[in-house]
This record gives sequence, structure tokens and C-alpha cells, in this order.
Amino acid sequence: MDWGKVIYVFFSLMSLTSIAGFLYEHSAVALFVAGSLNLVSTFLKIGVRNLLSAELLASSLVADLHLIPAFIYLEVVGNLEWAIALAIGALIANLFSVGLVYIESSKNREEY
Repeated sequence: MDWGKVIYVFFSLMSLTSIAGFLYEHSAVALFVAGSLNLVSTFLKIGVRNLLSAELLASSLVADLHLIPAFIYLEVVGNLEWAIALAIGALIANLFSVGLVYIESSKNREEY
């Protein structure tokens, strides 16, 4: 078992579920937690040399670049609608990332 992969998939899924929590509750704390977890996930993906590592890093960066402005729109500007729209974009990017992890896992299993 690749523990490095387990850890970054864990943080990716935690970010994904935290975004879903924000979309349900519209709490600034949930959005901050989702952004923080996604940043940790992004940092863990830097330097990984897997089959789809560039795509995984890119999708994580896309989610970061949605969550950070979403938090700013929610807390500084006070615009909940824009924060929700950006969080939905981050949710889609994280779903894409999880799909890539499944594809990569199936490709690695075929090699064994």
C-alpha cells in the first residue's frame, strides 16, 4: 500500500466533503476548512511522479483558485452567491481529481 497516495487521497476527499458541507450550510468556517484541506492536498501532490500527476496537480490548483476567491467573496465582499458559484467550481474540480485517482489506481492494478 502506498501511504503517500493514501494521505493525498484522504485530503482530497476531505476537501471535497467540506465543500459539500459549505454548500449545505453556507458557513465561512466550512469554506475555510475546505480551502485549507485543499491547499494541503495541493502541497502533497507537488513532486509526485505518477501516471496522471500533472492532471492531479492541475485540478487541485483549479480548486484552490476557486476556494480562495470564494472565501474572499464571502468574508470581505459579503457576496454569498459568488462564493457558492466558486465553491461549485471547486467541487467539480475535486470530483475530476477523484475520477483521475480512480483511473490511475485501475491503471496501476493492471500493471501488477
